[in-house]
Amino acid sequence: MSLIDAIISRKFVVFGRAGMDMFADPVGTKSELAETFRADLGGSSANICAGLVKLGCEAALVTSISDDAVGRFAQNRLERYGVNTRYLRTVGGEYRLSLAVYESCIEDFQNVIYRNGAVDFQVTNDDVDRVDYNAFGALITAGTVFASEPSRGSTFRAFDNARAAGMPVIFDIDYRPYSWPSPEVAAEVLSRAGDASDLIVGNDEEFGFMAGGIEKGLSKARELAASGKMVIYKMGEDGAITLADGAEIRTGIYPVTAVKPNGAGDSFMAGLLAGIADGLSVKDAVLQGSACASIVVSQPGCAPAMPTPAELEAFLAAHAGPTHP
Repeated sequence: MSLIDAIISRKFVVFGRAGMDMFADPVGTKSELAETFRADLGGSSANICAGLVKLGCEAALVTSISDDAVGRFAQNRLERYGVNTRYLRTVGGEYRLSLAVYESCIEDFQNVIYRNGAVDFQVTNDDVDRVDYNAFGALITAGTVFASEPSRGSTFRAFDNARAAGMPVIFDIDYRPYSWPSPEVAAEVLSRAGDASDLIVGNDEEFGFMAGGIEKGLSKARELAASGKMVIYKMGEDGAITLADGAEIRTGIYPVTAVKPNGAGDSFMAGLLAGIADGLSVKDAVLQGSACASIVVSQPGCAPAMPTPAELEAFLAAHAGPTHP
């Protein structure tokens, strides 16, 4: 199945972490001064799932959760958002769900991550082998899954399973230095994942990291695209370059007043894929992803800020843009 046809199926199996987000309330409050925090679903792959479902797609998350109240909180929130939790596995012992504590205040923004003994790294070969790959159009993964074993090996095994089922692989580089044993290991493993993928999404720093220097990032993206992949090279306020079929498409962004940076990439991915599934051109789908990213950074929380079609339509009607790249 081609990449575009797979996305049009609107059925995605997503690998990576679910977590709990706690964010200071009200907007503008620094975490260290907060008296109240709100809690909701977090974690890059879980956010992508929530974003896809809100935009009318189907998404199943493959991950491990902790056998405690926090793990059950994440599962309950996933189900509340309509995400298929069939492939979640509960792990006992001292493994814990990822926790992010952050603020809705962009100046000197602080995001405190708790990932000691992260349970999402405990996904095994058995976990990925019990997925019915024929029930989905495409596999999505965020790069954090590759930071440790056994999830690193099991996710590469999932890539092989997807290939055997004729499914394309969609890869969000999502480099988080705190999860990796060393930059050298990260660069080697993430490059291997990129080589095995059909659609690669990342920012200029992530491609630069894979290439050995930020100044080499665009060359790395072009190299991957030349091998037949679709590559989206994001540049923050400078928009994005989409490389596919020998062409380079430059797109801008929708300026907003941000209250946090979290969740932008996750929402971009959901908006991009939902746009392609809806029949938009690749350029317009990238712009839809950019609009979704702007929506999420302008609101507190990540999963709860992912837009519905009606919210996306209202945003586009009310906001100027996109900027010209």
